[in-house]
Amino acid sequence: MTLSLNIGNLFNDSSSNALVDELRKRTSEEEILDFEEKFNSKNEKNLHIYICRLLKNRSISRGLASKWLVTIIKNKESKINVLQKLNN
Repeated sequence: MTLSLNIGNLFNDSSSNALVDELRKRTSEEEILDFEEKFNSKNEKNLHIYICRLLKNRSISRGLASKWLVTIIKNKESKINVLQKLNN
């Protein structure tokens, strides 16, 4: 099943399952960040919001969710640190 990256306001079972499948496919940090960038560019809400929803609804394992969220947060923190160094 191919996931349309633009899931918009819909968050039904099939789009949820498709998103979980896409998350499981990507294992490297580079793949995760690439998918996040593409996903965020085509959806109203950022990927981390959907991951949190999946976690809340118990549609995704805690291990998978934490791997993605830690990778996303570390990337954001790294970007913030670079910007702070540029401003100093």
